[in-house]
Amino acid sequence: MPQQFKHGVVAALCVTGLSVSAGASPAEGAVSSAAEAAPATAERSILQWIERMHSAPCARPYAGTFVVLAASGAMASSRIWHACEGAQQMERVEALSGTPRTIFRRNDEVRTFWPQSRVVRSDRRDASGLFPRVPVVEGTSISQFYAARPVGQERVAGFVADVVWFKPVDSLRFGYKLWSERETGLVVKLQTLGANGRVLEQAAFSELDLNAPVRVEQLSRLMDATAGYKVVAPVVVKTTATAEGWVLRQPVAGFVPVSCHRRAVSADDGAQGVLQCLYSDGLASVSLFIETFDPQRHPSQPQVSGMGATQLLAQRVLPDVWLTAVGEVPLQTLRLFAGQLERTR
Repeated sequence: MPQQFKHGVVAALCVTGLSVSAGASPAEGAVSSAAEAAPATAERSILQWIERMHSAPCARPYAGTFVVLAASGAMASSRIWHACEGAQQMERVEALSGTPRTIFRRNDEVRTFWPQSRVVRSDRRDASGLFPRVPVVEGTSISQFYAARPVGQERVAGFVADVVWFKPVDSLRFGYKLWSERETGLVVKLQTLGANGRVLEQAAFSELDLNAPVRVEQLSRLMDATAGYKVVAPVVVKTTATAEGWVLRQPVAGFVPVSCHRRAVSADDGAQGVLQCLYSDGLASVSLFIETFDPQRHPSQPQVSGMGATQLLAQRVLPDVWLTAVGEVPLQTLRLFAGQLERTR
């Protein structure tokens, strides 16, 4: 199962990173006009907040440094460059901590460059980007499970931002506090909040240029410069949980299926591998990784762990099936997903 440090609200906003669709790409003038016509901060509904934040990344090309900090003290920082042209979004993220690596994203195409091993991993992700960004998830009813409450304005990285609290109405999801840059709507800071209001994780720009000379063509050239690297492209087949013989006996309130892929563990793995199904409520996301139980790799007892807002539950759900559930949700939500999972064939 691929592991990654939490980078945003969804991979699902973010998350998030977190996070997780290519947004519309309005011209700067159109964004400014929309901002002028938008209702006052206190009057915006949660759907209006979502729409404003969703369209923001393509308002202007930008570059900046952002830092992710978990309540445990774990920290990661990266440098990001982002630009749009028409329907195409491009993003470059260079890790400033941990193992050196650079990640490029062109819409749903992702390439990770590992300079020390001279390897490039090519993949596709149904993600909204590598910095917290509000995704578009069809079929969700965010207003039924969150209430938006403006809590004032603050400066982040030198920019004035509207602060809004997305408060959950039940215990199956965390809350989010977002800082939306006042002119463009770009999310410049995000906090994931536990039931008691404790900050579980924070991601924020420490430095930001909203008029950066970043061009899609420039980033695309860098992304395609794989000479001297070994390119690794895992076999990924798009599918559905139903087609693979899996259903949730009862849906988990608010969460809808977003995507499902079968990924080969190795090049000679054939049709076997890991089935990954992503669910989202429009802000939070949960991934279910389903694979054949292997006593050489999998422990006999259930495993539970967490880092920041991201929780993990791994266990046998059938004698021959191992499930790993990962999400920016409380542990009880992952247990609910695991308990509702049923094989149909």
